[in-house]
Amino acid sequence: MHGNRGYISHEQDHHPSCDSRSITKCKRRPPIMAATAHLAASSSLLLPRTKQPWMASSGWESSASLPTRAGVALASTGNKNTGTYVGAWNQLVPVDSRLCTKKRGIVERCGRQRANQQWHCSVQENPRVLQSSSMDETYDILANQLLSRALITETGQKYMVGIAGSPGAGKSTVAKEVAARLNVLWLEKQGEKSGDIEASPTEIAVAVPMDGFHLYRRQLDAMEDPVEAHARRGAHWTFDPASLVKNLQQLRSQGWAHLPSFDHGVGDPVEKDIYVSPMHRVVVVEGNYLLMEEGEWTGLADLFDERWYVDIDIDEAMKRVERRHVSTGKTPDYAKQRVVYNDRPNAELIALTKRNADLIIPSISVR
Repeated sequence: MHGNRGYISHEQDHHPSCDSRSITKCKRRPPIMAATAHLAASSSLLLPRTKQPWMASSGWESSASLPTRAGVALASTGNKNTGTYVGAWNQLVPVDSRLCTKKRGIVERCGRQRANQQWHCSVQENPRVLQSSSMDETYDILANQLLSRALITETGQKYMVGIAGSPGAGKSTVAKEVAARLNVLWLEKQGEKSGDIEASPTEIAVAVPMDGFHLYRRQLDAMEDPVEAHARRGAHWTFDPASLVKNLQQLRSQGWAHLPSFDHGVGDPVEKDIYVSPMHRVVVVEGNYLLMEEGEWTGLADLFDERWYVDIDIDEAMKRVERRHVSTGKTPDYAKQRVVYNDRPNAELIALTKRNADLIIPSISVR
């Protein structure tokens, strides 16, 4: 962990035999990794990820100050025409001066890549952890991070973020706050350019909840055990992940989409209720199971440019959920029973998907 707020912490993202101060001291790298590390070290461009020379005070990469030396590209493997390169321990130095790291070894749709290049790097063993003193500070850090992404995303294209976490973690609030603050930052940025804060009123970020992809009540009624299906509504098998994947693929390919919302009063989705326009450059999707990599949920993995997990102590989350049930008119006894029978099992399953995140966002309670 780092003392400076906003810095991103990595938990054992290098081999135990590596000296954390120098990547060149790892004795168990494949030859190509060793060669690339040597190139990086001799160029004084790459340091451990938490000490990158372009790391801004907020803890995120500053795209404006990334290395631009075209002569220090990563060592290449295979056919040069493919634009595929291998980097050392997730360290990337793109020749086009844009950087974007993505877990599972592949970096794509990052900035203004040439000829749809894909930058390959080693798999990140553990996600980064955002450091902040309050949720308000967290929202600002994340909004500023996404502003840098929005600035290099063309109109009609989409930079998509998936936010997962257990019930009661605060996913919806994170998505809405970050999107709202990003829109304010964008207006300010455009106002600075034009000299008129009203010149560019268009919002470029939108929050999209996964709730609209609940199965309809009639679909639950048609299940083998409809009573159990309704009692467990909110479990991963009471959603329609295939439809979610299809809609997000459509959004990615055509640049706009009408997505469903959820009417809690009626208890069913509302079709085509959320419009994501071509002007929205950043789409923040939030939902319990966005990091699942089982069954039809696996189709989501490659749709998001970043995957975040809002982390919270499960007991604290269940207290929040219980209070939420009571606030909607449920009796305290019913609320407790609902948490034990449905919400906690769901939360325990969701916690297992945390390892699939690129970033962990601690949920900080107000004391």
